[in-house]
Amino acid sequence: MKHPNFTIASEIQQALNLGAPIVALESTVITHGLPRPQNLELARDMEKNVRDSGAAPATVALLDGKIRIGLSDGELVQLSEADSVLKVSHRDFATAIVKKSHGGTTVAGTMFAANMAGIKVFATGGIGGVHKESAFDISTDLHALSNIPMIVVCAGAKAILDLPATLEYLETMGVPVIGYKTDEFPAFYSRESGLNVSARLDSPEEIAEYAKAHWDLGMRSAILVTNPVPEADAISKSEMEPIIAKASAEAIKQGIHGQKLTPFLLGRISELTEGKSLRSNLALLLNNARLAAQIAGEMETKKKVWAI
Repeated sequence: MKHPNFTIASEIQQALNLGAPIVALESTVITHGLPRPQNLELARDMEKNVRDSGAAPATVALLDGKIRIGLSDGELVQLSEADSVLKVSHRDFATAIVKKSHGGTTVAGTMFAANMAGIKVFATGGIGGVHKESAFDISTDLHALSNIPMIVVCAGAKAILDLPATLEYLETMGVPVIGYKTDEFPAFYSRESGLNVSARLDSPEEIAEYAKAHWDLGMRSAILVTNPVPEADAISKSEMEPIIAKASAEAIKQGIHGQKLTPFLLGRISELTEGKSLRSNLALLLNNARLAAQIAGEMETKKKVWAI
């Protein structure tokens, strides 16, 4: 792909040329999700887990107004230490380009850029969705999932959201919600939500076959693969619900909304759980990176067979 506003790292371009597995990674967790130096440590750990699982990590971000697909370690450091970084979803790309700004890409922003580069697998923590505080506050992530054909590996939607409404929206938009080795939609910090997925698949191979069948029919939506947080790092739904309710009530009282809402809620929940939720968040991110790399490997292996 040649585009004046895109720069693809040599490692990622080589993987694209060779048909080697690639996993896209978002960058708002680096720029807006974690304090320093944990943000850089996580970025490096995510990339290492992808590499150790056999794929090339393509962290997506903007540096000086250029959309970058894949970052060097020095660029990760630059991004993690930058101030006044934009949070970039669909509507924000042009702003970052015109102002020559650094930017951390959201789930939707990462999907857009990775798809433009030809990457089909993406690992994140949890998708955005419908907020409890306002039924009209709906993440662009859901729209992106409805029209960008990509496998998105996550631990469900962020538990701060209205999960039933988020699943209803995904159903309306025709987005399959796959449970990886589970029949239940995971709730980010918790393995349980009381809500069902649309299908259960138990191996990366099955997920690759499902993706082919879905897209061969002409479907254009993403495939959302929900991967529960590891049991050792999970927090029960009963423990999290009152904490989330308290953080949500505080956000309403303080008039916090829009792009500031999710960072506030996640930060306040971390305080209320004395860091337990943050540890869970880090564990699920690395778990998703590993699964995404395995799926990307199966996709590339099967593409060679499917082409015969």
